[in-house]
Amino acid sequence: MAMLDITVVNVALDHLIDEFDTTLATMQWVATGYTLALATVIPLSGWAADRFGTKRVYLTAVFLFVVGSALAGIAWSAESLILFRVLQGLGGGMLTPLSMTILVGAAGPARIGRVMAVLGIAMQLGPIGGPVLGGWLVDDVSWRAIFFVNIPVGILTMVLGARILPDDEPRPTEKLDVLGLLLLSPGLAALIYGLAQVPAHAGVGHPAVYLPAGAGAVLVAVFVWHAGRTPNALIDLKLFGNRAFSTATVTMVLVMIAVFGSMLLFPLYFQQVRGQGALQAGLLIVPQGIGMMIIMPIAGRLVDRGHAAKLVRLGILLVIGVVAVLTQLTDSTAYWLIGVALFVLGVALGMVGMPNMSIALKTLRPPDIARGSTSLTIIQQSAAAIGTATLSVILTHEIEDPLAPPAVLAEAYASTFTWALVLLAAALVSALFLPRGEPAGRTG
Repeated sequence: MAMLDITVVNVALDHLIDEFDTTLATMQWVATGYTLALATVIPLSGWAADRFGTKRVYLTAVFLFVVGSALAGIAWSAESLILFRVLQGLGGGMLTPLSMTILVGAAGPARIGRVMAVLGIAMQLGPIGGPVLGGWLVDDVSWRAIFFVNIPVGILTMVLGARILPDDEPRPTEKLDVLGLLLLSPGLAALIYGLAQVPAHAGVGHPAVYLPAGAGAVLVAVFVWHAGRTPNALIDLKLFGNRAFSTATVTMVLVMIAVFGSMLLFPLYFQQVRGQGALQAGLLIVPQGIGMMIIMPIAGRLVDRGHAAKLVRLGILLVIGVVAVLTQLTDSTAYWLIGVALFVLGVALGMVGMPNMSIALKTLRPPDIARGSTSLTIIQQSAAAIGTATLSVILTHEIEDPLAPPAVLAEAYASTFTWALVLLAAALVSALFLPRGEPAGRTG
């Protein structure tokens, strides 16, 4: 459910913009607010699981997600919908790390590649099912149904989870970095919000841009200062002394910003430029999810055999090739060509994401793996939120007239993909420094 709700909204954005008579720069916060909430709550999940027990926290997270979904379904304005999406994200953000904790605990660290591949297959049901389900509900039922559909699934999850998940005892845990949480989460939100105001005010010189963006930058900078001096910081900066960990993190951030921003563009292109409905737009995006699902189990086995760095480099090269094609989009580009490009993109992303994270985690000392995993996930979700906001801002700036002919709109989308291409080129340079083969030994 949590992964599905990242993508299910994308196909509804064009409809929501009309429904609430607002702009893409505002409505993209339905997606950005959700992913920022995911990043905010991820560090709480590990602490809460230790403090209260994994099973209790998991079921509580599902409950919060269901409540957020119900409230989003009755939203009466863009602002209320964004607020309820944040609540939804607070529950959804705990589900993935807690699921990973349960699976890794059952399978053992020696099979982490295959475990992450199994989890990845389940997560990729979101990119496949989300756009299709969301498109069908928006076209034939109501946009509100894309949130209400979570309620019966969530209730079933709570019932089965209460019966099947093993009970676990709470145990003493490290002190939560409350100050770090209060600095980083509002800092990222304010920074991204300020940047998102650029198109509305034609530059960075307006107070609505530089005040929130400046305040956010200061909060993030203070967090970095705080994290460097705090033993149990929200993001453990000492881990970045490990070259493989830091290189994998930089690579991941650049790819996530480019790719998550691009995922927002595809449904809008199909609807605004090609005149497709929400369901058709969702179906046209399916090849990407299929490609990723096919490659994930193969990539998991190759990672366990020590080929992670090769996979990441080849995957980024493929992504660059696909995005280069997308920079040539017009209002008449053949659908089969776009479908092939999206399928290859899905394969490429499956070769980058999980293998890259495995490189980072396999080079850490065993006591540092949990903290490293949490730090990576926070950074990953933050990068996804930044990517969604950034590329929507660029697209809004490129589209000077929303009522322009399709050919002109297509040029705006092509230009926006060019920015993603620049980020991916930087990611490839970073990936060249990833360690080859199995790490020689774990370092802290």
